[in-house]
Amino acid sequence: MILRKWAFFVGTIVILILFLGRLTAHQPEFSPSWESEDLKLAFVTCTVGAKFFEPVKKGMNDAAEMMGVQCDFIGTEGVDVVEQVKIIRQSIESGYDGIAVNIIDPEAFDEVIQEAISRGIPVVGFNVDDHATPNARLSSVNQQLYKAGQSLAEFLLSDIPKNAHILITMHDEGVSALEDRRDGIQDILRQKNVAATVIIPGNDSAKGVNVIAKALKENPRIRIIIGTGQADTEAAGMAIEKYFHDKGYWAAGFDLSPKTLQLIKDGHIRCTVDQQPYIQGFYPVVQLTHCLRYGIIPSDMDAGATIIDKSNVGQVVALSEKKIR
Repeated sequence: MILRKWAFFVGTIVILILFLGRLTAHQPEFSPSWESEDLKLAFVTCTVGAKFFEPVKKGMNDAAEMMGVQCDFIGTEGVDVVEQVKIIRQSIESGYDGIAVNIIDPEAFDEVIQEAISRGIPVVGFNVDDHATPNARLSSVNQQLYKAGQSLAEFLLSDIPKNAHILITMHDEGVSALEDRRDGIQDILRQKNVAATVIIPGNDSAKGVNVIAKALKENPRIRIIIGTGQADTEAAGMAIEKYFHDKGYWAAGFDLSPKTLQLIKDGHIRCTVDQQPYIQGFYPVVQLTHCLRYGIIPSDMDAGATIIDKSNVGQVVALSEKKIR
């Protein structure tokens, strides 16, 4: 018995040493300078002009003013992983002191992020994290996407009939965040043997309306649309408002916009999930600045998955118009 206890104790110590050694091995080295005032930070994202990123930019700019640093919000016009990697590399060469990256692919950004870290440039994730494979990024401020998909589906489950056929929308292909949400939704809906047709209506909600309406007309059995992002959720509600009002159709999905909140108030969208994009812009600035000035290593932050429906939509309407929610 004594030998067994001793072996357990030694084994525990060995595991602890290995764990601490692993942490030490991965601890990045920076040269902080609290006197550094002229810091330049870059946020590199996909779909840089998308409405979703307006609160992100608002949070970034508010934090930049508070911390006394310069921030630039740059990226690709559409989802283009190869081009986004090029922009990150250009940011390294252009002299940015720190970089925040919307890591929409689990592997494509590994090399360039490691390159930045190796050159003493701290990198954090925002909005979408690389959780599936190793990545040198220091932290990420983002929603737990798969769990958020599950949470939405669980909230809706009692209103979805068994063996129903639903429409799931994704505004872009090749974005891991949307895929994770979709997977979380579908894994919960399997409890009721729910079938799903998945379509890509695009990142322009006005154009997405007709794409969604066409899919619904082609399959009259479908009465429920679940979006995975802002543009397609908004488009789903607008399609119901325009073509299927008072015909038993409803939508649900993700993210906030003034139009989405109005569609919730009007009953065309049952609910949406808020991932608080404002803080996804705000806290990476704080983390990068503290890292560069004081050597404080950033840590992950969950942006949340709050359900917004008719019961609480009034609380966020004014803040959405101000690009804070």
